[in-house]
Parts: sequence; structure tokens; C-alpha cells
Amino acid sequence: MTIRPLVALLAALALGVGACGTDGDGGDSGAAPPPQLTIYSGRNEDLVGPLIAQFEGASGIDVEVRYGDTAQLAGAILEEGENSPADVYFAQDAGALGAVSRAGRFRPLDPAILNRVDPQFRSVDDQWVGVSGRARVAVYNTELLSENDLPDSVLDLTTPRWAGGRIGWAPTNGSFQAFVTAMRVALGEDGARAWLEGVKANEPKVYENNIAIVEAAGAGEIQVGLVNHYYLHRLRAENPAFPAANHVFPEGDLGSLVNVAGVGILDTADHADPARQLVEFLLSEEAQQYFAEETFEIPLVEGVEADPSLPPLESLKQPDIDLNGLADLQGTLALLTEVGVI
Repeated sequence: MTIRPLVALLAALALGVGACGTDGDGGDSGAAPPPQLTIYSGRNEDLVGPLIAQFEGASGIDVEVRYGDTAQLAGAILEEGENSPADVYFAQDAGALGAVSRAGRFRPLDPAILNRVDPQFRSVDDQWVGVSGRARVAVYNTELLSENDLPDSVLDLTTPRWAGGRIGWAPTNGSFQAFVTAMRVALGEDGARAWLEGVKANEPKVYENNIAIVEAAGAGEIQVGLVNHYYLHRLRAENPAFPAANHVFPEGDLGSLVNVAGVGILDTADHADPARQLVEFLLSEEAQQYFAEETFEIPLVEGVEADPSLPPLESLKQPDIDLNGLADLQGTLALLTEVGVI
């Protein structure tokens, strides 16, 4: 894979993202010293900002975070090369981590860190590690549908039953793009293209992100939407009567993919030791409990239990997809563009 085409495609397709912590006045006096740790985070600030603040308080390390779209930040890291200020890349899916890893931009992680997580949720070459799990599901409006109305497979969403704006999806979202990458791996380019074209023909409603899809399902704007599991749990925690539920596709179905949010330390990191401390913290019991209790994600470290409303990790039977094989973000963006959904 060449780096330049990926950079160009990401720059053309992804949303712009700003850096946090700059004063923007152009002055050269009174400049603050550089931060001790710089994170490029494709995770939303609302989700992980409090956790990073916990790390700052516990470690005494000053952290600067650049929040943005996962794919755009991956492109920024590749484009910046050895001049990148990033020490850590915190991505919302394994595909983006794989793209950066395949470009040779991560340094190996300590085996003592890696071994806290099952091998299926970390890099095979020790470059990155998952810190939380996120299952793909179909969220549906419980006033419009029953569980028995839902399709047996995500592949069935191409049938006329779901035509006319009944489906909601977010093609520019990183987790959806990782799902499409998995589909390309499992079904081949032609199979993934046929599914995308079939769903597109059903005139799905397009949303910016997962939370907007879940809100639309609850409001009855759509009947079913493709999302990560935890967004519904966040809304149900605020409003137990929220009229939506998650449908988990049967064992082995592509629609039941369990992806990971994860981290890697950049090969050019100026603050490698603080970066290592952050990775260790994200796999600590404290952080894993945060993911379980605050964001309703699935903890990946053994011994930390998920929220009781979530199925145990071991009960979620993955399709036969190796997360390490989801690195071709460039190809997925090209396919989505070709089909005309982004």
C-alpha cells in the first residue's frame, strides 16, 4: 500500500478537524510549554474526555487531545510523517488502527500490556491493542416492529421489505466503514458492492453518526438502523421508556461484528513513556469499569464485568473475521464513493 493515495482520499472525503488547546492569536509571546502527551482521538470527547481527565489527575501528566474523525486523523498521521506531534492514536475501530500500522507508523507495545487482552482484539504484530469492545446491532423502534419482524441477517436489508426510508445508516461514520471493510473481506468486493447498492436502492435515510440513528429510531423516523450497541444503552439510561431496542443478529452473521476501539503509540512519539502509561491506564480496572459503566462498551480485560444489560463478551459469536484484516480503509472509502453513498 502506498501512503500518498490514502492521504489524498482521506483528505478529500473526511470532515475537517481542529486541534484543541491552541490560542489562535498568532502571537509569539507567553507561549505555553509543549504538552507532555499528545493524543489524536477518533473517540468522541463526550465519551472519553472524562476518562482522559482521570488519567491526567492520576498520573500528573498534562495531555493535549486533538479530537476528530477517526479516518481523517489516520490520514493526518500519515501525511505529517515524522513531523507529527501525536504520541498516541486512539481510534474508534480496528480498521483505522490497521491502516496506520500497515504504514509502519506504530512502535511495538510491551507484551505485558498486550497480554491483558485476548489475541483476537489486538494486533498480531504487537502494534496496537483494543481497549473496549463495540458490537454491531440493528436498533429498531419497538412501537413499529417486534423482534420477530427483524431480518435474520444484515444481508436481508436489501429486500423490498425495507424500502422507502425504513432503514437508517451513517456511511461517513468510522464504525460503519469498518463494518463495510469486514464485508469486503468476507464477501469480496463484488459482494460488498451488491449489498451497498441493494440497501441504497431501498432509499435509506442518511445520518451523521450512530447517536442520530438511535434517536431517529426512537422517534419513529426510521424502523431500523445500523449502529454500535452502546448508544441505545446511553439513551435508555437517561430515559428507560425510550421506545427502541437492539437486535443482535444470529451467531456468525456479519451484522454481529464485534469491533474494538484501540490505541497505538506512534513511532515518532516524543513522549513514549507517558504514552505507555496511558495505554496501561486504559487497560486498568478503573478504565475498564469506566467503559462498562459510563459508556456501556464491553470491557476487554478479563475479570471486569460488562453492564448487566449487555451480553457477556464470550456470548457474542463473531463472524469469521480477523480484525487485523480490516486495514484497507482506502479500498472501503473508494467503494463507498463508487457506489455513491459518500
